Amino acid sequence: MLPKLSVLDLAPVLEGGTPADSFQNSRELIQAAESYGYHRYWVAEHHNMQGIASSATAVLIGFLAAATTTIRVGSGGIMLPNHSPLVVAEQFGTLESMYPGRIDLGLGRAPGSDMLTARALRRDDRGAYEFDRLVDELMGYFENVERPVIAVPGKGMDIPVWLLGSSLYSAQLAGRLGLPYSFASHFAPDLLDDALNTYRRNFTPSNVLEQPYAMVAINAIVADSDEEAEFLASTLFQQFLGMIKGKRGKALPPRDMSEIWSEHEKKAVMQQLKYTFFGSSETVYGQLAEFMRHREMDELMVNSPIFDQKKRKKSFELLSKVWKDS
Repeated sequence: MLPKLSVLDLAPVLEGGTPADSFQNSRELIQAAESYGYHRYWVAEHHNMQGIASSATAVLIGFLAAATTTIRVGSGGIMLPNHSPLVVAEQFGTLESMYPGRIDLGLGRAPGSDMLTARALRRDDRGAYEFDRLVDELMGYFENVERPVIAVPGKGMDIPVWLLGSSLYSAQLAGRLGLPYSFASHFAPDLLDDALNTYRRNFTPSNVLEQPYAMVAINAIVADSDEEAEFLASTLFQQFLGMIKGKRGKALPPRDMSEIWSEHEKKAVMQQLKYTFFGSSETVYGQLAEFMRHREMDELMVNSPIFDQKKRKKSFELLSKVWKDS
């Protein structure tokens, strides 16, 4: 069986656009994704980035869940060391109360930004090293037990908690705690196989899962032709080229990359975007089939950072159709 398909949305702010435009685009996209049959839709916490509008992640999740009826909506993820575990429990308890059975809580341990911004978030360096304790505290607030401090709402709620990562740390922790795990190979490809193996090797059955459940995030840009898809993918290439050069801004329209990057820069970008698949439906399906052939995964989360909103929705539609037809 093919893994389930889900959506990762970074709520990109487009050149010439505003965060308000991004939120409306995300609302349109989740409604389209729901109609195409995607399983879940996650937004991710980032800060101090002109091109990403999902900083108030829980608020955006509520906005998106209100526009849909069946698709699961959640965080991919909340960067837990930035926050009080009690506040996160209350926020997601509130979301679960409003949209029962549809909310996911994915957790990461990175700051989701630079260290200067991390300090502005009242986060110190100890948070990343105390991630185990923070996860334990947060999950405790969802237990239906009496304690001096309770999360209202939150106590006694069955909210799926995921651990997210781009290294082996969260893979080991998710396995030990018996939680579902998602690996961010859409921007950090090198440790994918080691992380999946580490997760399964360390997995201990829990009251959450009897068997390991792994999701892998990738980039996919699908269009009517291979040439069009490669052109649309240049928005993503420009984003990563900008990061290499220390320049971060809004998402840029597609263009001919040969005009702006050197061979060395191209190699560096494409190494970081190793698991980016672009082309026609048939081309991308073939690429993904090869990608999945020797890897055990239960779900595939797709990021499609296409500048044109109509073409972005079409990319998800084409991928879902070829998935159903296979």
